[in-house]
Amino acid sequence: MRSRPEDIKHEDQIVWTEDVSSFDYVRETLVDGVGTRRRPVSWRGQVGRRVGYAVLKTNAPSDRDAPGMFTRRVFWVKEHDRSEQPDGAYSSGAPSEAVDPRTVAPRVCGELTERAWGGPLSLDAAPPKERAAAKQPQSARPLVLQL
Repeated sequence: MRSRPEDIKHEDQIVWTEDVSSFDYVRETLVDGVGTRRRPVSWRGQVGRRVGYAVLKTNAPSDRDAPGMFTRRVFWVKEHDRSEQPDGAYSSGAPSEAVDPRTVAPRVCGELTERAWGGPLSLDAAPPKERAAAKQPQSARPLVLQL
């Protein structure tokens, strides 16, 4: 499930457990039922390798339906992702949960960029706000700078 601003509004920081500066994308997933606000999110028994996670503010409320449990973002890669196999299945394109790690910040949803996609984004692959901007007349499009 893609994160939404209301899902991540209590984040305090993002912890990268690996250097992701060379990763075109990482997978972003919301994990429910985490028993801690700040310690690393357990990834044992899961597919792929965790490369980062969100830390919540010390006063973040627990999940409404599960007292003492929290929803947190986890960033991860699979063995066949571009960072692991540059000429593999995702040499171009990206999985549905892919986000450019350079767009990730506390309380900011990660975005799919052309770098993450591995080439120009089609309108179908672009995030909703980019699709809307692409449909505007050229003169009405805002200037977007990517770092």
